[in-house]
Amino acid sequence: MENKTLFDVLVVGELNVDLILDGIEKFPEIGKEILAKNMIITLGSSSAIFASNLSALGTHVGFIGKVGTDNFADKIITSLNKKRVNTEYILRSSSTNTGATIALNYGEDRAMITFTGAMDELTIDDINPELLKKVKHLHLSSTFLQKGLKKDLPKLFKMAKQAGLTTSLDPQWDPSEKWDIPLNDILPYVDVFLPNRKEITNLTRTVDIDKAVKKILDYSNIVVVKDGSNGAYLWTSETHIIQPIFKNSNITDCIGAGDSFNAGFIDRFTRKKPLAECLEFAALMGAVNTTKPGGTTAFSNLEEIRNIASTRFNFSF
Repeated sequence: MENKTLFDVLVVGELNVDLILDGIEKFPEIGKEILAKNMIITLGSSSAIFASNLSALGTHVGFIGKVGTDNFADKIITSLNKKRVNTEYILRSSSTNTGATIALNYGEDRAMITFTGAMDELTIDDINPELLKKVKHLHLSSTFLQKGLKKDLPKLFKMAKQAGLTTSLDPQWDPSEKWDIPLNDILPYVDVFLPNRKEITNLTRTVDIDKAVKKILDYSNIVVVKDGSNGAYLWTSETHIIQPIFKNSNITDCIGAGDSFNAGFIDRFTRKKPLAECLEFAALMGAVNTTKPGGTTAFSNLEEIRNIASTRFNFSF
């Protein structure tokens, strides 16, 4: 249909800047001061990293989210525009500031503190059903950071499916650790569910990935689980695929690697590639992410992504 051409992928999600501190020798202690060797202020949030890197791969991406009217908001919108992400549907709040995350980076792991700010205010009423009719795919990340939208997730994904879209969801971490979203009401309307190991086991109250997937597979479609250095796994009712990682012997950091993995998967999924190819490309993009600091630095443009994939991982596309 002609009206389904505005965006390939519409991202609904949280928006914040990341203040990343690197080169930290130990965790902070109350009453004491420690030093970081490096600091970066950059575009943050799972949703924005996903959108930026997906756009860099050549997919036409639009974004719905909410920011404040401060300098952080300007930085976010400028950064997204530089990556050719459409920002005309991003709303500005006059009542609170833009979200921000302080990330303490320790090699392959990190600790984070987030001020949610304006991202809390986004609700389903901010999403025009007519807009859904003009896109092909809906992606949502960070369900637990979007309090205004969280209760209406089943309604949102049902709206998207009724409009003829394919859909994907990355739940991300729950800061409250309640893990209280109704998967049985949401996942029937989600084509690709993209949690990591800790998220899926917490959401299903299980102890390992196999038990977690078994618990939800009857009402799920495609389940993709990211498992760090152990690789990634994909399940459908008929398929189980194991994908090893692309090893990077010189990791800069892993911030945004899961979001880049998602971008790789959805890039290929929306191009109707086989699931094994989607999973392999996702793993490659997660590895590419780790070659430079922050979540988007390695994804400056398609030529640079291809160069990193070829020179660092011997993979051409």
